[in-house]
Amino acid sequence: MTRTVLKFGGTSVASPAALQRVAEIVKNTRGHRIVVVSATAGTTDALIGAARAAEGGDAQTAQDTILRLSDEHRNLIADALGFESADVLKEIADLTERTTALLQSVAILRECTARTLDAIVSYGERISAPIVAAVLNHTGTKAEALSAEGLLITDDAFGHANPIVDETRARASKELDSRLGYGVVPVVTGFIGSTTDGVTTTLGRGGSDYSAAVLAAATKADDLRIYTDVSGVMSADPRVVKGAKPLESMSYAEAAELSYFGAKVIHPRTVLPAVEAGIPVRILNTFAPSDRGTTITSNTDKDGSVVKATTSLGGLGMITVQGAGMSGVPGFAARVFDTAAAERVSVMMISQSSSENSICLVVPDDATDRLKSALERMFNAELQRHDVEKIAVERPVAIVAAVGEGMRGTPGVAARVFTALGKASINVVAIAQGSSELNISLVVMEKDREKAVRLIHEEFHR
Repeated sequence: MTRTVLKFGGTSVASPAALQRVAEIVKNTRGHRIVVVSATAGTTDALIGAARAAEGGDAQTAQDTILRLSDEHRNLIADALGFESADVLKEIADLTERTTALLQSVAILRECTARTLDAIVSYGERISAPIVAAVLNHTGTKAEALSAEGLLITDDAFGHANPIVDETRARASKELDSRLGYGVVPVVTGFIGSTTDGVTTTLGRGGSDYSAAVLAAATKADDLRIYTDVSGVMSADPRVVKGAKPLESMSYAEAAELSYFGAKVIHPRTVLPAVEAGIPVRILNTFAPSDRGTTITSNTDKDGSVVKATTSLGGLGMITVQGAGMSGVPGFAARVFDTAAAERVSVMMISQSSSENSICLVVPDDATDRLKSALERMFNAELQRHDVEKIAVERPVAIVAAVGEGMRGTPGVAARVFTALGKASINVVAIAQGSSELNISLVVMEKDREKAVRLIHEEFHR
């Protein structure tokens, strides 16, 4: 019998209507089903805010936040079922009491460690799973809420824990297979896990997607479906490009490139366990479940496209280190990047001339001035003797990226990109292309960003 892991995001579990959609989707999915749920939309951010308020000594604001969340979840389950579920209300009350006590301790100590924060923010998923399970049971699907604590085993890197694969596989097989055998749908908390000693951990950014992928791999699922509020990945931002289309399929490498450059797509790290296990990952829309969505696999069949998607990333600055004295000097680039690392500045893109007399770094705009000053200190001697002629800044700039497996080995792609932009008098400030030929990245001025995206998209999606 086929086995499917279905993960539902925060907007998919945040209203009675959305919960009914979830119930219909689960009921209409054949075979064994494992459901993984996020906290309701906005809950995790509210919990982090409560923890920070408590850490600052504001216990009242922290408590008010928890009571508000408790009331919202009590109303959500009552509206979804049409009556009050005593079991779920007790679960909400117990979780609320536990989390309030944690926040009171934080307020007294004026300290919130990563371990404590994990325990606090786990409230969101721990309260969401019983609600979803209750709705499934009410609509005729036998379900049971399960906390991933004791099921998804991780190291003790609180806030961004890493799953321990073998231990998780053993626990998942023991806890989930028996329930599936009895026709029960386990509703598992996403985002959270625990150490081998049972201490609560969280998996960090995209943690619920990550939980679903880990469990899909651990249980040898045939399919991982991630339900959000969009119908898959688009060929461009539809707010910028009216002709943007949903992509039926993409490779893991394409998804990684698009995510890095700002596309609204799942973080690639979070689905890697499933992709490595050969499990296709489908991005689907809870509110339009008949839409085909996007399927991500390790490799995708050629579909005739060259540039599959165009995306952009703004709010950036470009720093250029330039000088004839840089050519042929070993370790020069290393000193540039060491300086960026010492300043904890993320470098989004680099470009170096073949003559080695200039290096361009694209960084977040709010870090531009700080990194420029640090580079001037690093190369003070070289600037004085003019081996480095200048360290210049251009801002605000944006990266526009054309991505697609079809670009590999296809001649003339860069020429088509530059011709399209040149006709519109858009100046390309810098360019970078990896040897994989999967992505061409261009730096343009921020004012030209959206126009550049439209022009490249039109060139390859006529």
